[in-house]
Amino acid sequence: MADEIQNEPKKSSTLRSYVQLEQMVQLAIALPAGCLIGWLAGAWIDKHYGTSWCGVAGIGVGAVAGFVQLFTTAARILNKGK
Repeated sequence: MADEIQNEPKKSSTLRSYVQLEQMVQLAIALPAGCLIGWLAGAWIDKHYGTSWCGVAGIGVGAVAGFVQLFTTAARILNKGK
């Protein structure tokens, strides 16, 4: 029983490390994923409506959405550290 009590802080520390790792991966993926999804949506609109500018606009909108997600996640990580 004493071994279980000693192992408990180690498990929670490991879990905390995995959560921090997931948050860092989320930061790394946010901007490229936003740009890719925006470009795909814009390309679909271009093909569907016969336009030629929506793909570029989609990349811009996706980049803005990626930056918003990046800053939101970074602020959440920094506020947890305090």
